[in-house]
Amino acid sequence: MNKNIVCIGAGYIGGPTMAVIAKMNPDRKVLVVDINKDRISAWNSPDYALPIYEPGLVDVVKEVRGKNLFFSTDIKGAVKECDIVFVGVNTPTKMFGRGAGRASDLQYWEATARDIKEYADGDKIVIEKSTLPVRTAAAMDAILNTHAKYRFTVLSNPEFLAEGTAIKDLLEPDRVLIGGPQDDVGIAAINEAVDIYASWVPRDRILTTNVWSAELTKLAANAFLAQRVSSINAIAGLCEATGADVDEVARVIGADRRIGPKFLKAGPGFGGSCFKKDVLNLVYLCETFGLHTAAEYWIGVIKMNEHQQERIVSRLFREMFNTLANKKIALFGFAFKADTGDTRETPAGKVARLLADEHVRLVITDPKALVNARRDLADLDGVSYIEDEYKAVESADAVVVMTDWRHYPALDWRRIYGAMRKPALVFDTRNCLDAAALRKIGFKVLNIGK
Repeated sequence: MNKNIVCIGAGYIGGPTMAVIAKMNPDRKVLVVDINKDRISAWNSPDYALPIYEPGLVDVVKEVRGKNLFFSTDIKGAVKECDIVFVGVNTPTKMFGRGAGRASDLQYWEATARDIKEYADGDKIVIEKSTLPVRTAAAMDAILNTHAKYRFTVLSNPEFLAEGTAIKDLLEPDRVLIGGPQDDVGIAAINEAVDIYASWVPRDRILTTNVWSAELTKLAANAFLAQRVSSINAIAGLCEATGADVDEVARVIGADRRIGPKFLKAGPGFGGSCFKKDVLNLVYLCETFGLHTAAEYWIGVIKMNEHQQERIVSRLFREMFNTLANKKIALFGFAFKADTGDTRETPAGKVARLLADEHVRLVITDPKALVNARRDLADLDGVSYIEDEYKAVESADAVVVMTDWRHYPALDWRRIYGAMRKPALVFDTRNCLDAAALRKIGFKVLNIGK
């Protein structure tokens, strides 16, 4: 078996993961392939205008691209050249047929499995990197090994990256999880995968399980994190009604070592490619196995998240004299979180659409996500997209902070106040600004959970 690695899928999973693997394994050739020619061209761009933004990613790609990291559309050649094949294709929520709105859409994953089988010219280790339903590895094994000339060993190696800190997460992971068959061939394949990560990850952080446990752990971990976000946002509404301060409540709760402080930050709700999709996948699994009460519980996590965005618009409506029509509102941030340009399932998207329903004159500003925002809201008329925050607020009635970009607190808020219509409102849904300082300037300030 050779040491070459290929990842099919050059998106948020494949690009950063393979770049770090190449950096930490200079003796291995690492290929990243995709059918999307524009995406591959961006990965190969001379000025490193990569298709995704992630702090530190450009530096890693500069270090290894063209040395032992290569991006290509030649999937057939890459599969033939490499004995270890990662699968990092998109598995969005299925929006049609059985399981619509909850199950994963596995058409791209299945097409990739069939391509691997067709192009292989020897035994392969196939490693699931995409987020997939439990027992998907068994289906991939069936596709690959039925009437096959070669032996395909399927492993699950789910990613636990947080966008905005993906490179740090890859270089210093809390854990690496590898699941595989528990026979001799499977254990040998697991060891091959362990060796990839062991070049920089301490062995005690590389956890091995059977395949099904690895697949379920990914869904369960994201569901637990999503549940914490929805839980603190549910408490935030109660804080607003009673006069409590959600940040103080969260600080005390987080001081309990059994609970901890992470993911107890009230805000507009969770977004991104994983949380909603994985919770819905868990709902579908529970329903499939007849666990309807458990399914209803996890559905509640999703409903609470959606309710949080509706609450933001409802509070704006009440504070702006019960009408938003023809008022100019500037959304500061459209990415679902800071340090990424990703807008998948971003809370700002739903808020923007709810505001558009109220005939708001909407302006969106974001340092990294304006291209995606324009794409996501292409069906809405009258939306402006302006990168310069100071231009975005000219004659605006309100600013709504939707993403906690670190430079927002350092903006000249006196200048912003001077450019806005009065009374000028700031709704800081991320609680990232100095509310007392803004009030001294003259702003009316709203916060989540206060």
